[in-house]
Amino acid sequence: MIVITAPTSKIGRQILDAIVNEDEAVRVIARDPSKLPPRVRDRADVVAGSHRDAPTLARAFQGARAVFWLVPADPRAANAHAAYVDFSRAGCDAMREFDVKQVVGISSVGRGWPKDAGNITATLELDDMIAASGVSYRALTCATFMDNVLRSVTAIKENGVLSGSAPGDLKVAMCATRDIASAAASLLLDDRWTGVGACPILGPEDLSFDDVAAIISDVLGRPVRYEQTGVDDLRAALIARGASVGMADSVANMMIAQQEGIDRMERRSALSATPTTFRQFCEEVLRPALSS
Repeated sequence: MIVITAPTSKIGRQILDAIVNEDEAVRVIARDPSKLPPRVRDRADVVAGSHRDAPTLARAFQGARAVFWLVPADPRAANAHAAYVDFSRAGCDAMREFDVKQVVGISSVGRGWPKDAGNITATLELDDMIAASGVSYRALTCATFMDNVLRSVTAIKENGVLSGSAPGDLKVAMCATRDIASAAASLLLDDRWTGVGACPILGPEDLSFDDVAAIISDVLGRPVRYEQTGVDDLRAALIARGASVGMADSVANMMIAQQEGIDRMERRSALSATPTTFRQFCEEVLRPALSS
């Protein structure tokens, strides 16, 4: 039995697409099962509830061999530690209690960074807590998601603008969530691996946000420019949209760490260079999103 948490998230949904028709039984934990596609509801065992809660986890982890663990975004949490680590305490207890063998989680590059990197620091602390539960664990340590560009669909469509807090010439590794999901699905379907380790997901190349805007422009056939906004402006905007001060600070610290080079702590290798290019992402994901 494979258990998928956050099955309606961008990554969770793609993992389900990859494994739901395989031979192994699949169970999902969903706060709102009505959001699951009909074919998933027909094929998978659905446990309604939050994977923060011990009773829900007890129902879901009974008989589970492998678990995909993904913490849902919670901008109203007190801080990143509460959002990631405290959320997952019951999950780690249940992994021990129900003798889960393997866990795959979404994490980040940046282990060893000497400062508080907000969400990244909390995510890496969560990795350590899961590993300490005694399961075999693989943390998919991901670079910046290409899919984050989709947050700017309206601004790109209406104004030809992509904005962000990073300098336009800062080159960072970027990966597609579909490649993350593919790596996670492969691990979940393989019952042979053991121990604790990290699997970097870095995409095929480093790009600056000026590069990103140029590629979008070329694919769309119309100009799109990148505009840098300050980290303080980002923090204020998050609070105005309802985020707690602690979570806004955590996101701001993560952006500062990116500008200071946290992404460069992980060197790309043949194994971590996932296949989807940003141009391919624009052609196959962004352009259709702009047309919808």
